[in-house]
Amino acid sequence: MKVNFTETVLRDGNQSLAATRLPYDKFEPILKTMDKAGYYSVECWGGATFDVCLRYLNEDPWERLRKIRKAMPNTKLQMLLRGQNLLGYKHYPDDVVRKFVELSVKNGIDIIRIFDALNDPRNLQVAIEETVKQGAHAQGAISYTSSPVHTHEKFVELCREMQKMGVSSICIKDMAGIMSPKEAYDLVSALKDAVDLPIDVHTHSTPGLGFMTYLKAVEAGADIIDTAISPFSGGSSQPATETMAYVLGQYGYEMNVDQRTLKDIADFFKPIRDEYIASGTIDPVSMATDTNCLVYQIPGGMLSNLISQLKMMNAIDKLDEALIETPKVRADLGYPPLVTPTSQMVGVQAVQNVLAGQRYKNVGNEIKAYCRGEYGQTPAPIDPEIRKLILGDTPVIEGRFADTLEPMFEKTKAELAGIAKNDEDVLSYIAFPQIAERFFAWRKEQEERVVKYTIEPME
Repeated sequence: MKVNFTETVLRDGNQSLAATRLPYDKFEPILKTMDKAGYYSVECWGGATFDVCLRYLNEDPWERLRKIRKAMPNTKLQMLLRGQNLLGYKHYPDDVVRKFVELSVKNGIDIIRIFDALNDPRNLQVAIEETVKQGAHAQGAISYTSSPVHTHEKFVELCREMQKMGVSSICIKDMAGIMSPKEAYDLVSALKDAVDLPIDVHTHSTPGLGFMTYLKAVEAGADIIDTAISPFSGGSSQPATETMAYVLGQYGYEMNVDQRTLKDIADFFKPIRDEYIASGTIDPVSMATDTNCLVYQIPGGMLSNLISQLKMMNAIDKLDEALIETPKVRADLGYPPLVTPTSQMVGVQAVQNVLAGQRYKNVGNEIKAYCRGEYGQTPAPIDPEIRKLILGDTPVIEGRFADTLEPMFEKTKAELAGIAKNDEDVLSYIAFPQIAERFFAWRKEQEERVVKYTIEPME
């Protein structure tokens, strides 16, 4: 049997440990080597990369993608897409979703992993349809979690629906690393019996289960596993690529990854890892094993952002209280899987509850929208008393929220005439208006400086 590897260092490994603060120029020198490693795919885009490029790194995320594509012509490039949320934190109209998928593929993406935070298939349909239409590989993802209402039968039902929509593979997306080896074996086995599609398993090392979980998943027939090169592995990131390749090789599994090339990649990233630890960009807490994750179910990216949020508020001493409050908020809200954007919403609300000393005294607009039904159908009903406390008499939306949204791409494009250079800029603005606007202004200033420098005569 053959096992394929998806390398996550350019996206999830970086996001989980370093809050996605890895700029393009840091990893550019190693891309050609990575292109020769034999990876099934390299996850390099989507998730938080889009937001962080614009907000913190002063990078055009579309240009980053094009550069990676040019440097890695022989490797499939993969991205993470939040279904109807795209890369933002709310639902977008169908025309925007379709345009985003179209341009993602045209700029270099081969595989789009599409998930919904609530596992509501209505929020996956359009993105999957457009991915297939554009000739790319649509990978439908289960947002894995455990709760009284999440069962293998429900996950199998979702996968069957995604297969009907046209996905080419299925991913079990265990964003918190809580899937045990037994659960992995049982769920992969169930999916293999139910759908005739390759199965990819994605987990995190936070509670220390990852290596065992992958081994049992492969034994059950998993075709692909997501790993991170060792310097950016472990803790809230994925298990190490080299370690899994070594172990599976000893068991006789066929693999395409080249061990010597993997060592070269690891040697490149080690000093970057050490630099980020020294600067505080990587917090040692994110690199440690934390079995409390089995209770709190907090995914890697959420944990690092939760720590960062509390530090900015000078309230890191409240971390344990926030961790305890998180599963309580999750139960109140109908047991949503903790994955973007619901992970951020639940985490922020837990912090607000702890800092205010009173539950739901302060409630953000995102939680109000969630309780109105704008994010889809919750796995279990929202606690009616909590919903009443948050919404009052505001009516709840019935049906698919995106059906109530007016098309906005062409309208926004017209409004940005003279500001947006291309359709990609328009999508950046739709996803993050204020951040994109600031980036456009910064980019224009940099371009004007270059022009001024080149036309001024030398002294």
